[in-house]
Amino acid sequence: MTTSTPGLSLPDLLSSPLRQAAVDHVLAAEERSVAHHSLRSYLFATKAADLRGLRSGVDYDDDTLFYATVLHDLGLSDEGEARPDRFEVAGADLAAEFLTGHGIAAEVVDTVWDAIALHTSPGITTRRGVVCDLTHVGTGLDFGHNADDITDEEAAVINDAFPRLDINTSIGRQIVEQAERNRGKAPHLSAADYFHHAIHGFDMGFVSRWGAA
Repeated sequence: MTTSTPGLSLPDLLSSPLRQAAVDHVLAAEERSVAHHSLRSYLFATKAADLRGLRSGVDYDDDTLFYATVLHDLGLSDEGEARPDRFEVAGADLAAEFLTGHGIAAEVVDTVWDAIALHTSPGITTRRGVVCDLTHVGTGLDFGHNADDITDEEAAVINDAFPRLDINTSIGRQIVEQAERNRGKAPHLSAADYFHHAIHGFDMGFVSRWGAA
């Protein structure tokens, strides 16, 4: 894949063979819209770090952040769907296996696992370290969450480099399709459960064994 704009190109992100391998992996495993979302999430995460005054190599490790953001939606791949767990956990496991297979230290793998497993869990990621929180923030920024500090010009560079390809519809469809084939993919009150109920309606009967009344 060779995507470029006057301000950004994919080779700029590929500073190591493992980064290249990670990008190749998601491009092969995921729908292109999701792979682009993952790449944009890394760029938005680094923007968020800059806005917070966080320094790569001092406050966080940039390679670890790259792996966490770029690999964060592997749970939506075919291999992820084959796992019994919710997509965040399936993706975290697949990312951990990928990184372990490439000789990455267990401490880094654990950080990436936490970041991916918790990336849809606001209020928790702030307690689990900078990479975990930046992964949550970066993935959210790509959908416009808390994006007031990102200029239209900055967003345009990122979106032009890695086109959005109707990601809002695409990712929701994939999450819901997984849940419809395996309801265990959408445990109650999870992000997948939210997407499923947004399409099929909300049922509070699960709140108690005795019903919602």
